[in-house]
Amino acid sequence: MHKVFKSSSKIPTREINKILSTEMDVLRRSARKSRMERIKNEHTSIKEIMGVKEKPDIIDIIERKRLQWYGHVKRMQDERLTKLIMEWIPGERRKRGRPGKKWMEGVRAAMKTRHLEADQWLNRKEWCLGSGRRRQLSQDRKDR
Repeated sequence: MHKVFKSSSKIPTREINKILSTEMDVLRRSARKSRMERIKNEHTSIKEIMGVKEKPDIIDIIERKRLQWYGHVKRMQDERLTKLIMEWIPGERRKRGRPGKKWMEGVRAAMKTRHLEADQWLNRKEWCLGSGRRRQLSQDRKDR
């Protein structure tokens, strides 16, 4: 059984659990620990062994990269194809059933959890600080 990870990102919970279990599998294999040793994921002893206990998990990194890309595209010129595609809304009707989760919903959720405003992307330095990129860069420099 995997620990259910509740996040505000619009990645489906099932996918989040798969990503986190794959991350833990990679860490466990890197530490040369077997599943037979019954070291549980919740105790984070594998992360302690690998020295990544204080580092953000892969889901946080995905959210940060998503926000970086969003800010980058929003600062592009209006005639750029990438920006036109991101802002394009299809004209046809959706299929029956529950609508799929959109990429923009994930961006809005990540912005909400990091307390970013809708037009804050205009100021690049402020956006980098809010999305977590600047903090991560300074943390990496301290670790060296």
